[in-house]
Amino acid sequence: MKLAIVTAYPPSKVTLNEYAYHLVKHFRQQEEVTELVLLTDTTPEAADLAFEEDGCKITVKQCWKFNGMFNVLSIAKAVKATQPDAVLYNLQFMKFGDKKVPAALGLFSPWVTKLMKVKTIVLLHNIMEAVDLSSAGFTENKWKSKIFNFIGETLTRVVLQADQVAVTIQKYVDILEEKYAANNCILIPHGTFEIPAEPDYSLPEGPMKIMTFGKFGTYKKVEVMIEAVEKVRQSTGRDLEIVIAGTDNPNVPGYLESMKKKYSHVPQLTFTGYVEEEEVPVIFRESAMVVFPYTSTTGSSGVLHQAGSYGKAVVMPDLGDLSTLMEDEGYVAELFLPSNVDSLALSIKRFVLDTEYRNHVAKVNYEAATAMPMSVITKMYIDAFKSQPATVDADFPVAA
Repeated sequence: MKLAIVTAYPPSKVTLNEYAYHLVKHFRQQEEVTELVLLTDTTPEAADLAFEEDGCKITVKQCWKFNGMFNVLSIAKAVKATQPDAVLYNLQFMKFGDKKVPAALGLFSPWVTKLMKVKTIVLLHNIMEAVDLSSAGFTENKWKSKIFNFIGETLTRVVLQADQVAVTIQKYVDILEEKYAANNCILIPHGTFEIPAEPDYSLPEGPMKIMTFGKFGTYKKVEVMIEAVEKVRQSTGRDLEIVIAGTDNPNVPGYLESMKKKYSHVPQLTFTGYVEEEEVPVIFRESAMVVFPYTSTTGSSGVLHQAGSYGKAVVMPDLGDLSTLMEDEGYVAELFLPSNVDSLALSIKRFVLDTEYRNHVAKVNYEAATAMPMSVITKMYIDAFKSQPATVDADFPVAA
């Protein structure tokens, strides 16, 4: 199989780039895949293909632009030029831009690829029905929300024109089947990026690091975490460091810089900025726990799977999708009421004071993570492609 993947890819900073890196790392080791074609967004630097393991040939074709208006055509041209046997789209609704028109137009690409008679699967990381538009930074206006929901439902129907649509939570399959009468949805879990050797669960010398990881400013707010850790410091007298690892959400530029200024008086508060791939294991291993200061969810959590793979206890808000994900995949966490500083402080405090309990939760999460490595996930996609009927060549008109 010659497999093309339409995705952002490192060094791109566009959403889902890190997930794509791990997809590629494991697809290239699958014996059924003879060549990978990466159809990526344009970046000044070359794609990061420095893999240590043996694997198939990888061809990179930069063919679309974030917020580009003609991505549908440029992706179709790239598909026609490279002639893959199958195409996997690594998508969420704002994949092709943070401006509404190019973001929407880009989502027509899977349908076009299918019309070109190429087997097409969309990995859809979120669905509109599970997104709180206000918390995610889209709009707080009631009427605008209705418009966005209508557009979102329309675009969902467009995405569902692909041969198959894979989602990472069973609840999403149920919604798509019930609301849209879809019969081409499949559950393929998020998977765990890396499965390092089981840690010894000890912590490095120095302050206990309480870490959060992601893109912040919309539904991920660091204020509640900073203030909660301050309360735990006061009540326990423990030496604690707050680590904010990551960057602004593209919808809220300048958010973390404003947090630095607002909490400049707080000691041992570290903002790491963007974490390069090779530094991710370090920042997780040095942390005592990982906190999820979310006010809502937009799909399966890659950070949860990473935390599990490094054997970390997690503190999570008591929100529907996250609770469903933990139940489905076997993760456990200390839960807190979203946006409630006192509730979050109590959950963090339990892990700070009880090493045995913290390590127990960390071990359970490691076991959950190791049950679903990316090697298994990529094999599930290959099986999904193989289950589709053979296609015939088509002379689909694509402008030169």
